[in-house]
Amino acid sequence: MLKVSNAQAVHKNEYSGAHVSKPIKVLVVDDHHLVRAGMVRMLSDEDDLDVVGEAESGEEALQLTQELKPDVVLMDVRMPGIGGLEATRKILRLGMATRVIVLTACSDMPYPQRMLDVGASGFITKDSHITEVMQAIRLVHTGKRYISQAVAQEMALGPESSESPFDKLTERELQIALMVIDGIKTADIATRLCVSPKTVNTYRYRLFDKLGIKSNMDLALVAVKFGLITPDENRVARDE
Repeated sequence: MLKVSNAQAVHKNEYSGAHVSKPIKVLVVDDHHLVRAGMVRMLSDEDDLDVVGEAESGEEALQLTQELKPDVVLMDVRMPGIGGLEATRKILRLGMATRVIVLTACSDMPYPQRMLDVGASGFITKDSHITEVMQAIRLVHTGKRYISQAVAQEMALGPESSESPFDKLTERELQIALMVIDGIKTADIATRLCVSPKTVNTYRYRLFDKLGIKSNMDLALVAVKFGLITPDENRVARDE
């Protein structure tokens, strides 16, 4: 494996023969090492798929996309730093041909709709079979969309089916809400998003108002209640 920045880049042997089509270059993005390693191993067994790299955060995903120019990025949603939502937006704004497929355990609304709204070409869950992941990669690479059946059914039912207060939040408010839940302090959020701490607090109290809550702890409890996170993902910091 070749070390690229803070993430590992994986290279397969080049194919021989004039009639072998160029493999699809894939970048795997997930903050859990075991998930990345398992996905890399399974995808690397396919002759038409070439896993060119791994990233453990949205920031690394953006950097490696620029360096490695993958055809498809498999993107998790909940990660340290800017997260999958903002990383997807930034990657697609690069003007490259790269397409993004969301591969996540976060299948509840509003995640699917928000990720598709920023330009993701696919959304599949981590409990999907590996053959479905491969099918999604190949389909998206041709310019089509792929949404797993369970997620598509939930989206088809409309917003009334979820009744989540998080649907009221803007993309930036949702991003900051997730970072607060991850226990990231205001100053660090500001640094990562290139805004002032005052701006972060403005968003924070605005989303508090929309959700009808008064504290970071309230935010975490509401997030657990509506399935935005699981109880063990609650790393909320004390109110600042």
